Amino acid sequence: AGALAWALRPGAPVTVEIPEGLPARQTVELLGRKGVVVSVPLFRAYLRLTGADRRLKPGRYTFRARELPWTVLRKLTLGQTDEIKVVIPEGFRASQIAERLAEAGVIGDAKAFESYVDDRGLEGRLFPSTYLFPPGYGVPGAVRAMTQAFGAQIGAAYAKADPKPTLSLQDALILASIVEREAELPPERPIIAAVYLNRLKKRMPLQADPTVQYALGYWKKGLTRKDLKIPSAYNTYYRYGLPPGPICSPGLSSFEAVLHPALTDALYFVADGRGGHIFSETNAEQSEAARLYKHELRKQKEELRREERAGKAAAPR
Repeated sequence: AGALAWALRPGAPVTVEIPEGLPARQTVELLGRKGVVVSVPLFRAYLRLTGADRRLKPGRYTFRARELPWTVLRKLTLGQTDEIKVVIPEGFRASQIAERLAEAGVIGDAKAFESYVDDRGLEGRLFPSTYLFPPGYGVPGAVRAMTQAFGAQIGAAYAKADPKPTLSLQDALILASIVEREAELPPERPIIAAVYLNRLKKRMPLQADPTVQYALGYWKKGLTRKDLKIPSAYNTYYRYGLPPGPICSPGLSSFEAVLHPALTDALYFVADGRGGHIFSETNAEQSEAARLYKHELRKQKEELRREERAGKAAAPR
């Protein structure tokens, strides 16, 4: 270790990958082999004296050859790694995840990521979370990290659900992906899940707008009549039952809402114009809710126009 440390030009960059769970003793030996630490015994003693041997964090680091001991220690205890922080929001589809990873420099080609995911049927199984990836990590590694997180979160929730789910894991995931795109307010997730489950039991079409948006290839508001007639297996206005696959990567809350839906006989819901929904059991109730929603929209538009007129009147001439 000492020979390598002295062979390296002082200050030369050195990349070191410290695995999860590597003991402090072996971590120091690794740093010595890489030429970051000149004296392994002295650095080990330094760790013990400072109590830092229990606070070393794993990850990919860039050090300097023959780095100052306290600089190395600071990086290791603060976790100042080279990894890129990437946030994957709940409700992202694979194409959106691909774009975010490519923009961050984790992968080189978004289309290659999409093809990789599509070939393996992994839409919906890329768990939304915050990740730390090395630069240029690549498609297989990024997908592996997200599917492992999926198993640890979604898979585990399904396995321990009580009572045992009546839906398969895949069907529960598909429904959760729809709930994820429909729900604006977290408390409404179990109710929306119940509405769709009630429709399935009564052999009613789901008529879920997000499935049509997925069929179109992008999220949009205000679907047209032409949109609702698109001949796709994902168009739940056009086709009965669940779509053939998830339409996004749902979060754990939406998945648990499907496993534990609200106790309601509601079959319909419509936006209330304030971020939430009005839920109804009958067509008549739904029609009234839709009327109230349109009234609320007209009211909001009129208020907006009044504010614009007031702003123009108050503007200096």
